[in-house]
Amino acid sequence: MKNIIRLISAFLILIFTAACASDQSDNLKTPWDRWYFAFTTPKSLPAQVTLLKLLDIDGYASTYRTIDQPRGISTGRWSEKNSAGNTQFNQAERLPQIMMFCWDSIIDKKTYQSTLFFTQDTWEKMISPYPDVLKPEKNAYRQTMLIGLAPEGKVRVWLRQYGHSDIPLIDTEIITVSGKELDMCKSVTGSNFSYGYSNKTKAFISNKKYPYGSW
Repeated sequence: MKNIIRLISAFLILIFTAACASDQSDNLKTPWDRWYFAFTTPKSLPAQVTLLKLLDIDGYASTYRTIDQPRGISTGRWSEKNSAGNTQFNQAERLPQIMMFCWDSIIDKKTYQSTLFFTQDTWEKMISPYPDVLKPEKNAYRQTMLIGLAPEGKVRVWLRQYGHSDIPLIDTEIITVSGKELDMCKSVTGSNFSYGYSNKTKAFISNKKYPYGSW
C-alpha cells in the first residue's frame, strides 16, 4: 500500500510539473468566472496549510504558496454548516481535477500530505444552479469548496450551498500520508511543534479523549 501511494504521488508531481491541456471539460462549461476553496478545523484544534497544488480538468496546473488559513468552530463532529477561513487567495478559474496540499496538524504535531481526486459528480454540482435564498428568481451556484482538517489527519470535503447544509462530496477519493511517506511535502512545514499547545487548546482538550470528537 505504501509503495502504491508513493507511485501515485510521484505520478501526480510529474503531472503538476508538466501538465498539458485536455478536452475533458468540453461538456462542462462553467457559468461563473471563479470558484473558491476554504479550509476549516474543529474548535481550538488549529492546522496550517503551507503548500497547495491544483490540477484542473483542462490540464492546467497551479501552485499556491500564499494560502488563506483554516478557521472553524465545530465541536465533537463537523457541523452541517461549517465555518471556514477566507478565500482571498484561494481561488481558481477552472473545475478541479486533483488537489494536493501540505498541512500541519498542530494538535497531532505532525505534517500531512493530502491528495483529493474529484469526480464528475463534483463538477456537475459546481455548475448546476439552485434558487438564490435571497432572490429565488435568480440562480446561485456552489462555487465554494470547504475542506475540513481534523486530528488523526482526517480530511473531509464539502460544497457550500448558501442557506442550506453543506453538501458532502462523498465520491471524492482522499489519500493522506505523513512521516516517511511524504514526498511533495517532505521538509515543508510552517510550524515548530516543540512549542507545544496554546493555552486555548490546552483548555479545550482538558479531560477530553483524543481525537476530541468524531471526524
